[in-house]
Amino acid sequence: MKEFYSHIDKKIYYSIVFIIIAIMMIGLFVENPYFGAISTGYIFQIAQVILLSACLLLYPKYETRLFRMMIMMVLAFYFYTLFFLYPETWSTFIFLCLMPAFSILYFDPKLFYFSLLLNNLSILFIFGFITFSDFGNFYPYIKLDPAGNVINFIGSQIIIYFIFYISYRRIKKQQVYFEQIQHAERMKTTGQLAAAVAHEIRNPLTVVKGFLQLYEEDPSFSKEKKRHFTLMVDELNTAEQVISQFLSIAKPNIEPETESVDVKAVLQSVTDLLHSYGLLHDNQIELKVEEDCYIAANTIEFKQLLINIIKNAIEASEFGGSVLLSADRKKDVATIKVTDFGHGMSEEEVKALGTPFYSLKSKGTGLGMMICYNIAEKYNGTISIQSTKGKGTTVIIHFPLAKNQG
Repeated sequence: MKEFYSHIDKKIYYSIVFIIIAIMMIGLFVENPYFGAISTGYIFQIAQVILLSACLLLYPKYETRLFRMMIMMVLAFYFYTLFFLYPETWSTFIFLCLMPAFSILYFDPKLFYFSLLLNNLSILFIFGFITFSDFGNFYPYIKLDPAGNVINFIGSQIIIYFIFYISYRRIKKQQVYFEQIQHAERMKTTGQLAAAVAHEIRNPLTVVKGFLQLYEEDPSFSKEKKRHFTLMVDELNTAEQVISQFLSIAKPNIEPETESVDVKAVLQSVTDLLHSYGLLHDNQIELKVEEDCYIAANTIEFKQLLINIIKNAIEASEFGGSVLLSADRKKDVATIKVTDFGHGMSEEEVKALGTPFYSLKSKGTGLGMMICYNIAEKYNGTISIQSTKGKGTTVIIHFPLAKNQG
């Protein structure tokens, strides 16, 4: 969440925190019956105010779930301190009911459920303690109607849960929408760049490459110089390959021509093609296709997508490791999974995949995955990636089934 805090966000955050601290300080010293007297409860309240203030002020520097849980626990202790220290002030009970709502501000579901469970268990204990002890005389509004207060408390927790559920779902949808906009912008930018410069670069490269190939055949040059020419031609071939990838991304996808593609046949073909490439890394490709299925796509582009992803899996695998390739169909969707047990990726690295010139390989351009995303989107498919650092990666590809099958 560090990117969440811009300069103006921090100013707003600290302004609100200082207001909260000021309110807590006012509660300590303005018309407080314990002010001026040495009381264990009052000293404990002062300590809670200091601790909570410090946590709120330090949070932007330590934005971890553990620190957020600590803030919620300190907040709970503070509210329960007020509840027991000022029994005549019935409004403190409202703060106890609303305490899980404060965790919603962090947009952390695990923190919310932790806060909700902690608060419910604490309130049930308090209701039992007040109802069945003499201490309940200090809380007549609870002891005289315990059932009504329990019902009101449960109702408040249900309302808080629905507020969290609705707000969290809306935020997740906005996050997905934002990621889609980012991806669309990347595709648009790369396409415009490709259309503007690819052809202009390819022409002089072709001329230079032609002369170098001519010099390679010239007997007047030594073998050492010819080796240099060969190296330069290889690098020019690499440059041409990058340009071809740019042009592939820049192709318009208004009305793509589709055909009924046999997923099993294509997977078998790609596996056979990459078998020797896997042997170079001492990797085995294990293919498992439960049943035949057909998708509406272009066979050549679908092969290109699979080759890019399976090659990445082979290169990411440990020496001697396996790459698992499986496919099945559920209802109207074909699902292809490519799994390796290699280095894996962090969440930030997974999010950056498909960005032009972002690659985890030393000589990668990042355009391969971008082309894969482009092909999947072109035929109404999706690509999702699940990865854990040090454990491996699974790429899940979904394509709608062709209409001529059930």
